[in-house]
Amino acid sequence: MNDALTHPLRSAPERDTGAPALAVEVKGLTKVYRGSNRQPDKLALDNVDLEIPRGAIFGLLGPNGAGKSTLINILAGLVIKTAGEVRIWGIDAEREPRQARAAIGVVAQELNIDMFFTPRELLDLQAGLYGVRKSERRTEAILASLALLPQADAYSRTLSGGMKRRLMIGKAMVHAPPVLVLDEPTAGVDVELRRQLWDLVRALNAAGTTILLTTHYLEEAETLCERIAIIDKGRVVACDTTEALVGRIDAKTLTFLLADPLESLPPALATLGLSLAAPDRLLLHYRQSATTLAPVLAAIQAAGLAVRDIKSEETDLEDIFLQLTGSAGGSER
Repeated sequence: MNDALTHPLRSAPERDTGAPALAVEVKGLTKVYRGSNRQPDKLALDNVDLEIPRGAIFGLLGPNGAGKSTLINILAGLVIKTAGEVRIWGIDAEREPRQARAAIGVVAQELNIDMFFTPRELLDLQAGLYGVRKSERRTEAILASLALLPQADAYSRTLSGGMKRRLMIGKAMVHAPPVLVLDEPTAGVDVELRRQLWDLVRALNAAGTTILLTTHYLEEAETLCERIAIIDKGRVVACDTTEALVGRIDAKTLTFLLADPLESLPPALATLGLSLAAPDRLLLHYRQSATTLAPVLAAIQAAGLAVRDIKSEETDLEDIFLQLTGSAGGSER
């Protein structure tokens, strides 16, 4: 599948000429849902600023009710903002709504496919809804690029789960949008299919598409995304490169696996911050910028302990997420 995804899914070939530096630009975006039946108003987005560079795979993370879905729906033109500015591919979404919508494709988490249509029929129908002329439709190229050409004339209900996911992406690409939103594309799929979809996301991006990815799998965001924004209670609490975000927590963990078990931790080791996690395992949680390991290693040796292995655990995106939102990564939807 990867070899085929070299150019057929590339959105408008002319995009590199005079293309904006920012694929999506949001300034002061606010959304208030008015209360009903004496319920108070709900502030879903609170003065959000966000910039997604052209050509990036950009991650959007946040706990339940953080405002992710509201933000995506405003970008897609499905929800009316209360205040602020939204530009998609340099187009003001309020002044030129049709042009802005044409510049973005959205792949929803839920499968939205008519099971009694074939993939070819579905892509042609979707292209017609976007006003794409028959002479300009890329149905065959999209199907081939998604490895769906053999199933082009089969009823969609006969497709596997992975094929249906890829077909959803194809539907979002029929009008050649330069920006593609993938809303939890791997939710509920097995590990093998998740890896296949990761490859597809990378291939789409390599072909020139800017991708906005929401996911509740923090490993997925850390693996795929160059930049990540974390939103909580309607506000962006962090936005940076993935590397810089992970580097915010200057914490590491060392595990010393001992050749022989211990009944108790020597006081000298406890003073240095070591703990006994198991009879044959010492743990050291430390700040890399403020800790020198030489005294620790010397103290272990002085205690007469033989170390058979040392494992190092780096800070990951989940640590950042928990610190900023207090939510578990698996329930951020």
